Amino acid sequence: MKTLSENRKARHDYFIEETFEAGIALSGTEVKSIRKGALNLKDSFVSFHEGEAFIKNMHISPYEQGNIFNKDPLRDRRLLLHKREINYLFGAVKQKGYSVIPLSVYLKDSLVKLQIGLCRGKKLYDKRSDIASRDAKRQMDRALKEKNQG
Repeated sequence: MKTLSENRKARHDYFIEETFEAGIALSGTEVKSIRKGALNLKDSFVSFHEGEAFIKNMHISPYEQGNIFNKDPLRDRRLLLHKREINYLFGAVKQKGYSVIPLSVYLKDSLVKLQIGLCRGKKLYDKRSDIASRDAKRQMDRALKEKNQG
């Protein structure tokens, strides 16, 4: 598996409850552009319409040699998921107030896959406590390293 792009902002802004693997319906020039790593997941999200899941605001840069075959960089792309997964995610979004956020795009056996997460938003105090715990862990690691070297 080769990771092509990651949404680091999602891990900072959300608690990730569950993850799912989804395929993406793409055109040929989009696949070539993704293989070069010319995509951005920063403000993207998953929405549901008529029993299907779509990823919105995922920017895929146009392929240089694509000419007339290039598509709109910000167009909505259909996600390839099982019907029961779509129903489960849709129910969680509607009833429990979760969000479905793309976490990363990667190649798996020459296919482009998207990892999506069922997420709950973090409050400001949650983000601060995460930062504080990360700093405390870093200081403990430094202290242990100095003790072992000294």
